Amino acid sequence: MLTLHDTATGQVVPLRPRQAGKIGLYVCGPTVDGVPHLGHGRFSLVFDVLRRYLLFSGLEVTYVSNITDIEDKIIERAADRGVPIEEFTASNEALWWEIMDALGVLRPDETPHATAYVDRMVDLIRDLVERGVAYETATGVYLSVLDVPGYGLLARQPLDSLRAGARIEADEEKRSPLDFVLWKKAKPGEPSWDAPWGAGRPGWHTECVVMALDLLGEGFELHGGGQDLIFPHHENERAQAVADGKEFARHWMHNGWVTVGGEKMSKSLGNFTSLADLLERSDARAYRVLVLRSHYRSPIEVTPDTIAQAEAGLARLDELARRFDLSDLLADGPLTGPSSQDGELDSDAVAAFVAAMDSDLDTPGALATVFDLARRANAAADAGDDDGAARAARTAALLAGALGLRLGADGAAEVDDAAAGLVAARDDARASKDWARADALRDELEAAGWLVEDSAEGTRIRRR
Repeated sequence: MLTLHDTATGQVVPLRPRQAGKIGLYVCGPTVDGVPHLGHGRFSLVFDVLRRYLLFSGLEVTYVSNITDIEDKIIERAADRGVPIEEFTASNEALWWEIMDALGVLRPDETPHATAYVDRMVDLIRDLVERGVAYETATGVYLSVLDVPGYGLLARQPLDSLRAGARIEADEEKRSPLDFVLWKKAKPGEPSWDAPWGAGRPGWHTECVVMALDLLGEGFELHGGGQDLIFPHHENERAQAVADGKEFARHWMHNGWVTVGGEKMSKSLGNFTSLADLLERSDARAYRVLVLRSHYRSPIEVTPDTIAQAEAGLARLDELARRFDLSDLLADGPLTGPSSQDGELDSDAVAAFVAAMDSDLDTPGALATVFDLARRANAAADAGDDDGAARAARTAALLAGALGLRLGADGAAEVDDAAAGLVAARDDARASKDWARADALRDELEAAGWLVEDSAEGTRIRRR
């Protein structure tokens, strides 16, 4: 049985489905106000791995991840660039999906857009006002968090502590500094929708609660996102559902930071590296390996060294795929269990993999099983044990596929004439010890989108 750390309780507990065999999963998606950074990539990969493992375990998963396409930064940045908001957000969203595809992240089953749900958000806010837990000021409508039972559950702090740390905002009509905006009254020139409290737009915290309940229903199984969303965003989502008398998520899951020198990476700190930049410089799969090597709740450090280490691990798995002519198990979509691969498997290794993943998504342990199988497959083949080698190799490929890790068995088949010519020229340069020329040819190959490997047989290349 899969167990996960529940942010609300601080304990690792079983994931409890409402209906046997089915899981509803809501993950806060991007605000399409710019270029995705490494933190976006981490949460996307963490929850992609979770989703794939749920499918591998035989469960039916409904995966919902929203698109925030109206927000203060979007308005400001679109205005700065002199383009319509719709054009600005459409361009950024297209980039988001392009990068997610490159990372091998499965598309969500539903991608609700905030602008399509404004009417339903107005309905929720009206209900909260009528219940007496929300109130209007000159600038908008706010939720009175002191009237919400259990506020502070996800933050795991008492109200007094949260109140002491709250930022002081300009609206002096707020009853408490913790009260948050449900509806922002529009300023001149801003996009707006009609509502009983005047033209305006919903607050950020209201989007996800409406979309999650609409698409997954009350008491859905799991709500996830990055650690930075625990408070106030997810706390405030939950508060609105509670205040409206509805059961929200049963389980809350959050992944840890991406760090640079031990400091959280984020747009607000100005220390982020774009995912596009990472993908230009390295194998897209390397970031998945790096994410898998760390427990999802631990911080990860993304540096040239850690990416290089991940690529070295990938090279070993790709070599395994080539040696044993392993087929691409992900060509037809995510795997749905051991039965998705024909032939005998190493049952002990599969059991070890499942035990690791069921234990709070222990991907480092699960990935170690994959690499151990690769080692055993090569050792068995070297010793002449063809059956044992094939069994270990097939099992390694299956379990790597369960993690969304595609192995590059077919990369050599894609080499075109131009790339083949560069490879031959590089081998000649290496043979004559013209290392500067060899390095220049490597750079040329990499600029064309190839990964370059040196071997005893000469230069090997494969597509990223």
